[in-house]
Amino acid sequence: MARNILILGASYGSLLATKLLMAGHNVTLVCRRKTAEVINRDGTEVRLKLRDEPAHRSIFSRDLPGKLDARPPADADISRYDLVGLAMQEPQYTNHTIRVLMIKVAAAKLPCLSIMNMPPLPYLKRIPALAGMDLEEAYTNAQVWERFEPGLMSLCSPDPQAFRPPDEAANVLHVGLPTNFKAAAFADDTHNVLLRELEADIDAVKLDGQDVPVKLKVFDSLFVPLAKWSMLLTGNYRCITPQEPRSIRDAVHDDLKLSQSIYQHVDAVARRLGADAADQVAFEKYAKAAESLLKPSSAARAVAAGAPFIERVDLLVKLIAHELGMPNAEIDRTVQVVDQKLNERIVEGGSSAP
Repeated sequence: MARNILILGASYGSLLATKLLMAGHNVTLVCRRKTAEVINRDGTEVRLKLRDEPAHRSIFSRDLPGKLDARPPADADISRYDLVGLAMQEPQYTNHTIRVLMIKVAAAKLPCLSIMNMPPLPYLKRIPALAGMDLEEAYTNAQVWERFEPGLMSLCSPDPQAFRPPDEAANVLHVGLPTNFKAAAFADDTHNVLLRELEADIDAVKLDGQDVPVKLKVFDSLFVPLAKWSMLLTGNYRCITPQEPRSIRDAVHDDLKLSQSIYQHVDAVARRLGADAADQVAFEKYAKAAESLLKPSSAARAVAAGAPFIERVDLLVKLIAHELGMPNAEIDRTVQVVDQKLNERIVEGGSSAP
């Protein structure tokens, strides 16, 4: 049965959308009006490399069995949908029209699957050790999440690396590292039936008889998506330097021993929260993957482009680590560098918090 999925965010969200469309489901992407016009006219193009193939393939939404459309936030009719995907950068949810849409989503009690790096606050409240912590400082505007029931919020570890080529149209996404979305289960089994249905449908997709990477994998553990934190703190946020941004590869491999110590410390924080070693990704596997990540992270590129706000998983992990009595000097240093760069942008641009 074809499901109807609403995804907020047409850039990274188009990757999950493409996998759902390939599986025969219908997707609406929420984005800016101009981007919606391009997608409704031309569809989306996701460039993805299949195993053992030397070049990326272009997968066009118009060729897929599912139906795709795009709408600005004000035009989204949430009564049509079975599931909502959250694929925008966390600061974008402070936009007024997005906030209004989020209020409607929360009121409709729709299950929400986040593929954000920054975990939505309601998801963190599902973890007993975090439920009572004051972590709002890490969010651009924590009030966005107040109306959501924790049990209706799930989180994917957004391991696939993808970017929108700067010289291409807004409907194009290039996938650099085609790994899997690893999702935690919802609190309600009814919603898990839907989630596992999507998992199976995506897994069954073939392209010219070949398996297609970037699966949706569902886990009972709430801590599997938190494995991404070690990667973000070791690589992504350390791409931000006092000078120009550096690639994820350089952030990780310039001092591999230091990177390993940061990675293992964040893993230890997750275990204090309740994670098991089986929920986590070995440092060696991450370091190997990082060898192919030759661009700065999206966070570093955003800061370099003048963004006054980015997702602050670095600050979130710092706050949690300090609450647990597990501070780390390198993590604190990373947060200090990011704070400094963002403050420079605010001063230069005369911006104020939304």
